Amino acid sequence: MVTPSLFRIWISAARLRTLPLSVAGIVAGNALAMQHPNFSWILFGGTLLTAIAFQVLSNFANDYGDGVKGTDNENRIGPKRVLQQNLLSKKTLFNGIILTGIIGLFLAVCTIVLAFGFEEMQRSLVFLGLSIAAIFAAYKYTAGKGAYGYHAMGDLFVFIFFGGLAVMGSYFLQTKVLTPHIVWFAIAIGLLSVGVLNLNNMRDMENDAAVGKKTIASLLGFGFAKTYHAALLLLGSICLGVGLAQTADAVWRYCPIVVVIPLLFQLIKTFKTTNHVGFDVLLKPLALTTFVLSLLLLVTQILM
Repeated sequence: MVTPSLFRIWISAARLRTLPLSVAGIVAGNALAMQHPNFSWILFGGTLLTAIAFQVLSNFANDYGDGVKGTDNENRIGPKRVLQQNLLSKKTLFNGIILTGIIGLFLAVCTIVLAFGFEEMQRSLVFLGLSIAAIFAAYKYTAGKGAYGYHAMGDLFVFIFFGGLAVMGSYFLQTKVLTPHIVWFAIAIGLLSVGVLNLNNMRDMENDAAVGKKTIASLLGFGFAKTYHAALLLLGSICLGVGLAQTADAVWRYCPIVVVIPLLFQLIKTFKTTNHVGFDVLLKPLALTTFVLSLLLLVTQILM
């Protein structure tokens, strides 16, 4: 067996395939703020880089936490993790988490300063606190004692950070205000992001239950987890429609609603899936559909 290079090992641990979903809320929030007179593409880039750093941190921590706890074992269905394969030591991967956290915090501080300068200290401190909370949440998902991902809290945190904080936070950084219609888009992105996590948890529910990891999917069971999944996608679609109804001033600006079509097809496939392995192939399409939704919002705003 040929051992991959150190660079390829770290790229594998970073799980680049997760990045489109992690920036979907950032893209959506900035897209909705694009018509603001003070919109900044540099600030857009700063929020994107910060989100990517936080996601990579989360992926490193997830690899570390599940590896140390023994959740990543031979019974797990998903891709093999680096710690599981002994491609990195626990100490090396933990040092990677620390370094990525420092980089993420540095990017967050630069973005906050770019948005508020040194004058609006109160708002800067609020967003600094949110950034530190995001780093803490990224680490504590599966790592350390009391990891919330092991106590059926992962869905809530994904909804908050991928939906609420990503969409509304990035919008506020650009505009310095929050308007009611933004909430609908934040809920939509958040629910679809939770849907991706739910597919992941439905795939791994048997192994998770065996090692004592509690997720919403494992608590609901195979059948009810599918119903929960349907509620996430359908409610997300409805919230998207409400948000567009409040913002679109021309028929073509309803273009993002077309994502409902692939969402329905994906939902049908979910209900037809009869084994846990089958959920694995559904993860990427849902994540990409959510990302495409954010891109469509961006394109309709650019063409405005």
